[in-house]
Amino acid sequence: MPSKSLPRKSSARKTTVPRCSRLRLGTRGVFPLVFAWLCSAVLLSSTLAFAQNQKPQPNSKATSGGSLARGKYIVENVAICAQCHTPRDYDGTPNRSHWLQGSSVPFNPVKPDPNWPLTAPRIGGVPLPASDGDMVKLLTTGIWTNGEHLRPPMPQFRLSQEDAEAVVAYLKSLNAQQ
Repeated sequence: MPSKSLPRKSSARKTTVPRCSRLRLGTRGVFPLVFAWLCSAVLLSSTLAFAQNQKPQPNSKATSGGSLARGKYIVENVAICAQCHTPRDYDGTPNRSHWLQGSSVPFNPVKPDPNWPLTAPRIGGVPLPASDGDMVKLLTTGIWTNGEHLRPPMPQFRLSQEDAEAVVAYLKSLNAQQ
């Protein structure tokens, strides 16, 4: 029969860890704490005062340069209009000399669709494909001049009025290639 071993009592002595000396709250101990608290309070209040005195940034719509830059940013980096509306070079990069001048749609739907557009129209330069108001309506509601939504693959944008106006201003600033 295996022998059962009983737990042994530890013969090691219990050692007492000496208490840490208490914090002495003399002038040495209080001053650094009060100074740090005071510096924090001054820094926080000056930051809040600075933030409250900041003048609001001018509206990008107020300056035509800001509006054009905003429109360019949306067209080139958010909506990426050049993906469909700009012809490509031999290596597949968008041809900047024909920027947003219309092109064949570079992809097809997975499921054949007889309503799929084969070309994307010119959207850059004057005249635009529609009036400024109609272009803004398209970009804010997704509805074209005929009262219908555009066909895929055109995204149904819901831009703000300000963003849509900036996009139209940018598109009008481009030179149309005839």
